[in-house]
Amino acid sequence: MRDFNLAQETCQMAIRDIGCLEVLINLLDTEEIKCQIASLKILKEISQNTQIRHAIADLGGLEIMVQILDSPDRDLKCLAAETIANIAQFKRARRTVRQQGGIKRLVGLLECISVGSTSLTSYQAKDTEIARCGALALWSCSRSVKNKEAIRKAGGIPLLARWLKCSDANIVIPVVGTLEECASEPSYRLAIRTEGMIEHLVKNLSSEHEELQMHCASAIFKCGEDKETRDLVRQHGGLQPLSVLLGNSENKQLLAAVTGAIWKCAISEENVSKFREYKVVEALVGLLTDQPEEVLVYVIGALGECCQEPVNRSTICRCGGIPPLVKLLSGTNQALLVNVNKVLGACATEPDAMIIIDRLDGVRLIWSLLKNPNPDVQATAAWAICPCIENAKDAGEMVRSFVGGLELIVNLLKSNNKEVLASVCAAITNIAKDEENLAVLTDHGVVPLLSKLANTTNNKLRRHLAEAISHCCMWGSNRVTFGENKAVAPLVRYLKSNDPAVHRATAQALYELSEDPNNCITMHENGVVKLLLAMVGSTDETLQEAAAGCIANIRRLALATEKAKYG
Repeated sequence: MRDFNLAQETCQMAIRDIGCLEVLINLLDTEEIKCQIASLKILKEISQNTQIRHAIADLGGLEIMVQILDSPDRDLKCLAAETIANIAQFKRARRTVRQQGGIKRLVGLLECISVGSTSLTSYQAKDTEIARCGALALWSCSRSVKNKEAIRKAGGIPLLARWLKCSDANIVIPVVGTLEECASEPSYRLAIRTEGMIEHLVKNLSSEHEELQMHCASAIFKCGEDKETRDLVRQHGGLQPLSVLLGNSENKQLLAAVTGAIWKCAISEENVSKFREYKVVEALVGLLTDQPEEVLVYVIGALGECCQEPVNRSTICRCGGIPPLVKLLSGTNQALLVNVNKVLGACATEPDAMIIIDRLDGVRLIWSLLKNPNPDVQATAAWAICPCIENAKDAGEMVRSFVGGLELIVNLLKSNNKEVLASVCAAITNIAKDEENLAVLTDHGVVPLLSKLANTTNNKLRRHLAEAISHCCMWGSNRVTFGENKAVAPLVRYLKSNDPAVHRATAQALYELSEDPNNCITMHENGVVKLLLAMVGSTDETLQEAAAGCIANIRRLALATEKAKYG
């Protein structure tokens, strides 16, 4: 049978259709090692086919293969593990392996003699081969959350860590593949960090095997959520090889893993400085066109983190990054839109970049993303609008030119998402600086909607809400309306928050509201004077002045009332 081309689909299906699979699986159940080996050699080849994988599982083949893993014969164990690796590509098969005790047995295949010795005897080479087959099977099985846990419980992590030090790429690839798959679990990320694995992942970024480089970069991407890991990648010299790999833009899978790793590593400011040395921003801007969406999400995510350093914002602009970014605002991929909004929002603080964004109608495109159903897209769009309004020429006129734009933003105050609400309040603060636009916001009912949010305990929302209320007091009888809508008493409670930014915004809002006598009475009844007196001594001048101004207004009203009473 092995004279036929078993990789060919016609041969594979013929074996299935003439009932040959049953015979091959029955042969596995014999005590004859030669029969078992011959059968597994065929099953290993043909189980590359999806339909045959399912058929082998249906016929109970996996259960027998798991038992074979206990065999004293090394070749037989290897073949069984490799065949399991092929079959366990689907959920039910992975579950069967676990339920039959296969995970523990596969982890057992990794228990070997010395790893990393350069001169492998034939015995050690056999050991490495068994471990390679075991790791391949674990890699397939590790796609299931329960199997990840089973591998950990079976003591797999330290064994994977030991094999990671090996210089043979054939074994390291499935080991890193398993670790990469398992890095979605916090327990594995902790182990990868504490068992010294980052050093070896970094070392293999410079391997000549692109597949190994890709899995190492992908593992770093998954582990990069943790600050300690990001620091270790830097300390072990991992940022430079990642930067070098950006030049290999032909292999898209490798590029996705590398840009993903750079994105996560760039969350740490120290890493951003290193990336600047390695000219990473320039390289990333060069990848903004003709790339798969996954790569674009990571590239732009990385640019967003690099924007922590103002100099990188200028670099994005100087290297021609703004036009392709604005062009991407018309896309539909939500993760991509979130990242584009963040980068453009950061770049809008640079006058040169803002001119280009404005010229390309970028603000209108960002504004239209407020209609997107995804709250993350809405929130990042609203945050990006803030610097655009602050830095655009004739911002008031520009905002008025967006038909239905102000109504759209006011309606987002009905959202249930705290981040959307905070970002929209911040945008309203900026829009309300223009009197005409504030009048339109008022017509669209901004005051009652802001008042409705006043009972929040979220500090970020409190701060931006207080700022929005403060700016919206500047039109007509809005101060009075805020009082009528019961926004004043909850604001007084904000002064008990532990966030100084909330104190400052709240004191300013209360100062504006205290221009109305009824609001002064509400504030006084809610014990505002005592809270504000403590803030008059603040080192923050804005807070100090607003607190003093509010107390002065309350005092003035009290005096006037007394005078009227006893006058």
